[in-house]
This record gives sequence, structure tokens and C-alpha cells, in this order.
Amino acid sequence: MSKSKKLVLAYSGGLDTSYCAVHLSKDKGFEVHAVSVNTGGFTKEEIKTIEAKAYKMGVITYKNIDAITSYYNKVVKYLIFGNVLKNNTYPLSVSAERIIQAIEIINYAKSIDAKYIAHGSTGAGNDQVRFDLIFQTLAPEIEIITPIRDQQLSRQEEIDYLIQNGIDMSWQKAKYSINKGLWGTSVGGDETLTSNKNLPEEAYPSQLENDEEQQVKLTFDKGVFIAFNGIENTSENNIDILNDLASKYAIGRDIHVGDTIVGIKGRVGFEAAAATIIIKAHHLLEKHTLTKWQLQHKDYMANWYGMHLHEGLYLDPVMRDLEAFLSSSQKQVSGDVFVTLKPYHFSLDGIDSKHDLMHAKFGSYGEENKGWTAQEAKGFIKIYGNQSKIYQSINE
Repeated sequence: MSKSKKLVLAYSGGLDTSYCAVHLSKDKGFEVHAVSVNTGGFTKEEIKTIEAKAYKMGVITYKNIDAITSYYNKVVKYLIFGNVLKNNTYPLSVSAERIIQAIEIINYAKSIDAKYIAHGSTGAGNDQVRFDLIFQTLAPEIEIITPIRDQQLSRQEEIDYLIQNGIDMSWQKAKYSINKGLWGTSVGGDETLTSNKNLPEEAYPSQLENDEEQQVKLTFDKGVFIAFNGIENTSENNIDILNDLASKYAIGRDIHVGDTIVGIKGRVGFEAAAATIIIKAHHLLEKHTLTKWQLQHKDYMANWYGMHLHEGLYLDPVMRDLEAFLSSSQKQVSGDVFVTLKPYHFSLDGIDSKHDLMHAKFGSYGEENKGWTAQEAKGFIKIYGNQSKIYQSINE
């Protein structure tokens, strides 16, 4: 096989990427090297199944890249620092994954000197933008090939083609499409293609198993989730442990309605028990440990960080600037947050931190003050209102 025909395929094992593998190797004569990137959600058994399926499609090699730690360090950490919830709802579970997956895949393509790279995205979604932007930026010399998008294939056309090529794997479309990762699981179905239907209970991969309330403790050090219930671990492991427990309460379910990169509205269901709890717990700790101006400016800057990430602009240098700000804001965000898990929801009970700005020596809100006199309060209020008083007096 000619070295010039070496191609790396972003391979998930689904119908689209299976079609790409067969079509590119049999019809186009490429030397196809399939790559999957694990950003959470893959078991060892699932990886073995995907690998076996890839070789059935005719690929030369298959590689699964473990990028969970990279995903946390490069993206998830900053989503926590920023308490990022797109449209105040969605923790960017899937869109954040795609960025890291694209980076890992293009780096692998460069490492084996591939001249081509392919993915199975259609022309209607966000992923085509995310993958192409990363590929074009990091390796403009590598040609991008997208059979599903270019040929505008229907699902049935892909199935018929694979059967004609001797690959009949019962390509029945699951009633609900599930995409699981470290930071949450997306759920799509017929209901999410409408504006008025909700996802039924059975659509979610995690079901209610525990109805007894339970208090847990999340420990943060400079914004980093370092321990769960007093046991220290890596942040990514803490996320997994919390998710395993909280998902049994069916916590973190919702449907996100958002604007896609290509300008159309879209709905997607998701369950993200750990992400939802961590963001809310971290935000509560920040309310106690940051000044009002830190909180004020963090809010809109984190919103921009989430927006740029969603839009595929991770490699723009402004993202490193925003990450520097978010990291700096976490210097005093350390302490414990107490959360009670309940069926379908949770409550934030309180925090314990040596950096808590609700320090009693300065007074208690609405009760007493210890840092100023009554006369000083009156003088402050008089001066504080000067701007409004002057405006009203002149423009009466």
C-alpha cells in the first residue's frame, strides 16, 4: 500500500464510521487506520468490541487513546472553575469531548505521517465544525475527507451498502442514542426532535435505585475537586465515584435547547449527575469565598469560555487568556461543601472554609455590625446615592 494513501479515521463503531471504514478502504483504496478516543464512558469490554468491529470493516490498525486525564486537565477543570452551564442548563458534556477527541486524533495522524484524515459527521450538526476546525488549525497539510457529509447519505443507504459488501450487523437504529463521557451523558430520540415532548423515564441510562436521602461531602482545593467524603483521589476519579452514587438517585436530568453553530435550534436530553452537583457545590463555595466583583466578572467571562468551547474555538488564544483568569480566581476557593442527595434532586446544605467571607467579627447580615458606627453608615449612604440624586435634581 502506498504511504501516500495512509488515512486516519475517527472511529466510533457506529453506522456512519463503519460505512466510512469500508467505503474508504474498498472503494477509494485508502490504508485506513481507525482511532477512538476515550473521554470517559468506555469499558474495557466495549473497547474490545469496537476494535473487533473495526477490523471487520477492513481497517489496517485500530487504536483506542485514553484521554480522560487530558480531557479533565484541558477542559473539564475550567468548566468547573467557571460553573459553566450553557443556557443555564447544559454542562457541555458532548461538545467539550469533541474538542479533545479531535486534538488527539490529529496528533495521532501526524505521528504516523498520514496524509488524510476522515470523520463520519453529517452536514447538519456541530461536530463537523469542531473536527474540521481543529484538523485545519493543527495540520493544514492533511486533507479532510467526509463521506457522509459529501455524499448526503441516508441511514438506509449506508445499511444497504454495508450489506452489499458482506457486512450485516443488524444495523437497527436504537430508539435512543446515548453518548456517555466523563462529564455527562447525552440522550437523543424522537422526542428531542420536537419542541413539546419530554423524554420518558426509560430513555435515561441511569434509573432511580435509591430513595433514601444521603449527605455527602465534596472537598475543593483552589477550585479543584480533590476529595469525596473525605477520601482523596484524582479529580477525574472523584467525578466517576460521585456520578456512580448520584446517578442512582436519577439526579442531573434535563433537556437542553440551544443554538447550533450552523444557526439552527436543537434539543438534546442529558443526564449529568456528577457535573450538575459539582458545578452547584463549587459555585456555592465561591459565593462564600470570592468578592462580589470577582463573582460579577467571572460570570460573564465563564459564559464566553463555554460559548467559545461549544463553537469549536478551543485553539483561539483568547481561551488561554480566559483560563488564566479562571485559574487566578480560584486561589481562595478551598473548603468542604455538604450536599444531600435525594430522588431526582439534591440540596446544598452549606460549606466549611477558612476563607469564608461570612466572618462573624465583621457582623451578621441584617442583625448587627461590628466594623462601623451608625454615623459612618449614614454618611456612606448619603455619599453612595450622590449620582442618582444629582441626576434626578437636574432632570426633574
